[in-house]
Amino acid sequence: MSGRSTILGPHTRVIRAGGLSLRVHGPSVLLGTALSVLAAAMAVLSLAVGDFAMGADQVVAALAGRADLLTTHVVVDLRLPRVLTALGVGAALALSGALLQRLAHNPLVSPDIIGVSAGATTAAVLAIVVFGGSAAAIASGALVGAVTTALSLYLLAYRRGVSGQRLVLVGIAVTAMLSAITSYLLTRAEIGTAQRAMIWITGSLANRDWPHVATILLALVVLVPAVSALARPLALLQFGEETATALGNRAVLSRGALLFTAAVLAAMATAVAGPVAFVALVAPQIVRRMLRGEAVGLFPAAACGGLLVAVADLIARTAFGGSELPVGVVTGILGAPYLLYLLARSSRTGRGG
Repeated sequence: MSGRSTILGPHTRVIRAGGLSLRVHGPSVLLGTALSVLAAAMAVLSLAVGDFAMGADQVVAALAGRADLLTTHVVVDLRLPRVLTALGVGAALALSGALLQRLAHNPLVSPDIIGVSAGATTAAVLAIVVFGGSAAAIASGALVGAVTTALSLYLLAYRRGVSGQRLVLVGIAVTAMLSAITSYLLTRAEIGTAQRAMIWITGSLANRDWPHVATILLALVVLVPAVSALARPLALLQFGEETATALGNRAVLSRGALLFTAAVLAAMATAVAGPVAFVALVAPQIVRRMLRGEAVGLFPAAACGGLLVAVADLIARTAFGGSELPVGVVTGILGAPYLLYLLARSSRTGRGG
């Protein structure tokens, strides 16, 4: 199949073949590749570090099926599901945050700031307290809660378009209301059930197994193609709804599809690991600054999110002696100062992004 390429600018090339075109952003692809390599290296390090320490060669041997039974058990059965879950959860949250931030033109918009994660959390806690909290019940509850909250946010914030500032303000109010409902559910639960829910609420990757890996990877396999399909409408919406409509884009339908996709990504990550704070907020902004003002690349944002959660989980698991912190505590400690920085920067510039 023959093809030709046209350079649109110093960093963008359009490759045409068979009537199709693919726009490739060089810096974004390079950054995404570099972050993916770092995430893979961090995964190997996480598999090697722990009470039963080993070298990278032993980890590779265990993954290849050439290690002894004990090493294989530690790497493949105990550590690998947790590491893969961390990478998947980070990627899903970062993609969700990147979609929402580009959709709202506001760096303060993320599922945990505007209430999408709070909706997933409230519904999941309801599933734990009322329905016993099976994996299927938690996943279903988180999905319904996140999508319902996202739809409510869209309707409440819509005024001839969705302003990023209005979305943040509405989201803060919705988050407060949902947090109150979650607290009430915990006060009505039995002590054992409440303790289980509290551990989940902090965001934890402890005792993650292959069903958790399958859940988050299946979500990514289904939703990443959807994100790719929505990349063009997302790019057109950056110019405003009127311009996007003039260029043949159904703005309202596209916004709804993007919001739904972002909500489902956040919901599935929350269902697997609980609400891991600030990853969806921070990862896209790190990528944005690395790309020096260009639009946030979805591929590097996903890779950055996976890397951040893998690093945070390694810190949570190994940096405090015999005590293990939930990963959400570590991401909260690291992410809160960055949120303050974004708020200060937004206040200085007089705008949301």
